[in-house]
Parts: sequence; C-alpha cells; structure tokens
Amino acid sequence: MRTDPLLQKIDAVTIPVPDLDTGLSFYRDQLGHQVRWRNDEIGQVGLGLPGSDSEIVLATRQSAAGPAYEPNWLVSSAEEAANVIAAAGGRLVAGPEDIPVGKLVVAEDPFGNVLVLLDLSKGHYLVDGTGRVTGVAPPPAPGDSPV
Repeated sequence: MRTDPLLQKIDAVTIPVPDLDTGLSFYRDQLGHQVRWRNDEIGQVGLGLPGSDSEIVLATRQSAAGPAYEPNWLVSSAEEAANVIAAAGGRLVAGPEDIPVGKLVVAEDPFGNVLVLLDLSKGHYLVDGTGRVTGVAPPPAPGDSPV
C-alpha cells in the first residue's frame, strides 16, 4: 500500500472559453480574478485564486483531454502517476504529452472519473509586467533553496 499521497494539490481548474478576451471579460473584469499569466500561443490564461497558488485556467483548447471543466492535479511526475493509477486499476487515456512547463497525462480512475495529471518538471512561467508569458524558468536543482 502506498503511504505517500500521489496527488499533491489542485494546480488549476480548467474552464473552456470561446476566446481568451471573452473569458477575461467575465472572470477578470466581472468576477475580479487577477491575471497571473497569459499564453496566447497555447490559448490559455492563468488567473489567481485568493490565498492560494492554485489557478483558474481559461482555455480555448486542450490537446490531450479536449476542453473540459475539470481539475488539474499537480504530481511530482506525470508519467509515474499514470503508471501508479494504471497499476491500481485505472487507465491511461492520453499522454504523456509535453506542455510548456512539464508533462501532462490524462488518466481515469476505476470509476471513469478523468484525472488530469501534470508536473512542473520544466519549471514555471516567466511573465512580463502585463502577465504575458516570456519564457519558462527551470525548476530549482535538488538541494537549491527556492528564491
């Protein structure tokens, strides 16, 4: 029996929108969520949740799972998590797939619930003063303290 939890936290909840500006008009302008990052190349905007580093991600498209309203679970390794879930009676639906900040896998639990699993193995987004993504900062090396 596994004793260390596989799912670390909800990284984000993905919400499909017809286009980013329309989504921002509602979630930023009307509901007050601040933009953390925007990546037009992949059709996504990350919005902050107060008191949390979890995000709302507005998405015009997603390649692995298709646009869906669903949580994205942060794991230390998306590939390892998919293997653990499959060994426990779940199944791999899609991936592993590279994403700008790491890897993404879509799995199902034995009950048919979709589990979007992602790791930040490539790092995190770097943004300019307007929140536009300018690159990806690599993850800290083992033993390095976060800055």
